[in-house]
Amino acid sequence: MHKITAMIVDDEAPMRAHLRSKLNQIWPELSIIAEAQNGIVAIEEAEKLQPQIIFLDIRMPGKNGIEAAAQLAQNAILIFVTAYDEYAIQAFERGAMDYLLKPIDVERLQQTCQRLQQRIAEKNTSQLALSNTNQDQIKVEQLKQEHQSKQVEQLLTQLMQQQIQQKEYLRWIQASVGSSLRMISTKEILFFKSDEKYTLVQTEQAEFLIRKTLKELEDELDPKEFWRIHRSTLVRVSAIAEVTRDFRGRQMLGLKGCSEKLEVSRNHTHLFQQM
Repeated sequence: MHKITAMIVDDEAPMRAHLRSKLNQIWPELSIIAEAQNGIVAIEEAEKLQPQIIFLDIRMPGKNGIEAAAQLAQNAILIFVTAYDEYAIQAFERGAMDYLLKPIDVERLQQTCQRLQQRIAEKNTSQLALSNTNQDQIKVEQLKQEHQSKQVEQLLTQLMQQQIQQKEYLRWIQASVGSSLRMISTKEILFFKSDEKYTLVQTEQAEFLIRKTLKELEDELDPKEFWRIHRSTLVRVSAIAEVTRDFRGRQMLGLKGCSEKLEVSRNHTHLFQQM
């Protein structure tokens, strides 16, 4: 019996390692033959190695998951992986593809693996039956496959249109903690502060370091949820408890669940004129 093969596509190496680890636990027989950090590399690897299953992150630099999917779906079963819990879920559920939400839930991943095993088994049975059928039956099966391909194509078109019409914002931040990956909800985060090569992520319970710059975060976070108050600081608006002035006349923010005060630079004092 031939091994079932898969590829993991995600721009975050810790996330790829995390998914690989979970798959090894749940489906040890699955052979993960490649990884890719963006859609361009994924297409190249898929052409060379022909994986049967591709776990595909939606948001990546270069060519993103939706853009790469049209080519990848021709020869593989796609499982979209997304950190956006409202991102095209209805489209996925109506379409011929499955999806996983970050952080990945083990029970949900088990369900996905079971569906994949069943789908591949049905495909193998169908191919075996075709070898023993007449030309009319073969044509019927070919028409079914063409119909499924059109469904996939329509879904991808719909997803591309949604992506153009509606910007989706980050809801989870990935941070490496030792050898593990921590997924931090943006609702937990009090503020981000640049720290030389890294960016500090502060929650009520702990602090983490990530490699994303403040500029990247500012572009990817909801501007209604996070405000830049200083060239080195982004703060979650709903975490602000008070705005005061220190003895030098500077505006300072007090945050819920945090003793640290954050300075507001002169260029951003207008944000708090009504406070």
